[in-house]
Amino acid sequence: MKVLSRIYNALIFVFLYAPILVMIVYSFNGIKSRSVLHGFSFQWYEALIHDEVIMHSLYVSLAIAVLAAVISTVIGTLAAVGINRMRAWKKSAFLAVNNIPMVSPEIVTAISMMVLFVFFISRLHMFEMGFGTLLIAHITFCIPYVVLEVLPKIRGLDGNVYNAALDLGCPPVKAFWKVVIPEIKPGIVTGLIMAFTLSIDDFVISYFNSGSTVQTLSVTIFSMTKKPYSPKINALSTLLFTAVLILLVGVNLRQRGAFRSKKKSAGKAVGK
Repeated sequence: MKVLSRIYNALIFVFLYAPILVMIVYSFNGIKSRSVLHGFSFQWYEALIHDEVIMHSLYVSLAIAVLAAVISTVIGTLAAVGINRMRAWKKSAFLAVNNIPMVSPEIVTAISMMVLFVFFISRLHMFEMGFGTLLIAHITFCIPYVVLEVLPKIRGLDGNVYNAALDLGCPPVKAFWKVVIPEIKPGIVTGLIMAFTLSIDDFVISYFNSGSTVQTLSVTIFSMTKKPYSPKINALSTLLFTAVLILLVGVNLRQRGAFRSKKKSAGKAVGK
């Protein structure tokens, strides 16, 4: 059974990562072909760097992802703290509302946000579809994921520590910053990274809420598929995959290091 399970797992990984491996190989192809390999070249990466449209879209995607991740993490963390202090039925109701955007089709969120923005634009005439609407849309769909990452850490927190800090004269805001935040920091970091990854990967919400003046990288790649094939898509996808892979490996190593340090601290406490 162990041999069969290993073969099964190997086949799953091959099925998942073989297309990515092929894409990476063809990003170094010396000719413009999707089926024939001829030589090894960095020409498509050089062409990618000199493509102003792609570089501008990359800048927009990174700016949106960073801002959306930071803002949604702050709002989601405060929301998780508030939800945790609610009564049981209120907590269940708010969690159900929080989960609706995650279980509903993404196109529903995208179109509903677009309709809301168009309504305000037609009424107020103060802004237009662009960077601002795109940022608000990304923050909106990232918040529920942050809440789900932070809430379990808050539930596992010993409330007596926070109350003890208050009894010793620490102001509530300072006690929250010095006592609660360090304890739930792993959940906050995980929520931040997840929000960043979801934002930079998103296409549907960006497509409907970006307007005509701003384009994210995913929308630009989609528009490139309508034109004759360009190997720059392979080079760009390879760079994105490598960046996300490095980010995930770094997070896993950090979490493993934190777990080992906690284990050593617990061992020393038991030894004493």
